[in-house]
Amino acid sequence: MSSHVPPEDTVRSRPKVTVLDLQERRDRGEAIAMLTAYDFPTARAVDAAGVDVILVGDSLAMVVLGHPNTLSVSMEEMLHHARAVSRGARSALLIGDMPFLSYQADTAEAVRNAGRFLKEAGMDAVKLEGGREYVSTILAIVRAGIPVQGHIGLLPQSMRRQGGFKVQGRTADGAHDLLEDALALQDAGCFSIVIEGVPARLGAFITERLRIPTIGIGAGNGTNGQVLVVNDVLGLGDRVPRFAKRYADLGAVIVDAAAAYRRDVQERAFPGPEHGYNLPDEEWRAFLMSVGANLRAVPVAR
Repeated sequence: MSSHVPPEDTVRSRPKVTVLDLQERRDRGEAIAMLTAYDFPTARAVDAAGVDVILVGDSLAMVVLGHPNTLSVSMEEMLHHARAVSRGARSALLIGDMPFLSYQADTAEAVRNAGRFLKEAGMDAVKLEGGREYVSTILAIVRAGIPVQGHIGLLPQSMRRQGGFKVQGRTADGAHDLLEDALALQDAGCFSIVIEGVPARLGAFITERLRIPTIGIGAGNGTNGQVLVVNDVLGLGDRVPRFAKRYADLGAVIVDAAAAYRRDVQERAFPGPEHGYNLPDEEWRAFLMSVGANLRAVPVAR
């Protein structure tokens, strides 16, 4: 067994990660590892690796469904994938990403949609993008007993307003706004905040001034944890963003495997005898007789 994979008994005995566990790890200075997953087998593998948090991210619109941005994914699509993930992961804290227009228009609708992630999809918490403008929404969701993870900085759902996928907080005013957003989300009851696409020194500065864990993505190494899109980690995309790191090249592995399969099929090398099922000779002869076949004209396979 690879030394990088936890023993099976260790994986099975790992207790369920909770929002309180994340706070305790932050207080002890332990880094928090978070990855996205969008289906049962990936969630099971990520969970078996001992990752603390699994995010069913709205990034599935891009990396799974092939859209150019995250704006098109629906609540039903998010719930569909979240249910698959919850069936695959036993121990990691599971967070459902609230998609565009599932919480922006109406507070009551936001609470209902957040609740659906827990009630229908087995998530432990939800994540939503935005700062001070969503404090009242977050307060209402938290008041309903639903843990909320905030998200500031580069906001994919606000990419039209932000002018694309651009680093945020590069001016003094912009940095100050992000700090104020983070403090407001903390006061509203968020158990954690994702900080995306900001200068490293700003990510560390905000982290130092919060009491709750921060999870960085393109925010430097000074946050309490890190999150990446699992497709970037596994090499399942065309390119790796600057802030990410490719730990495997499964895209190339899949292409090679599919090409080898195609060659075997074309050359009649697959399936071989070892891939088939046996029908006893006497049953085969009885079948041939039942359909009136000429036994001499039909060879008996062995």
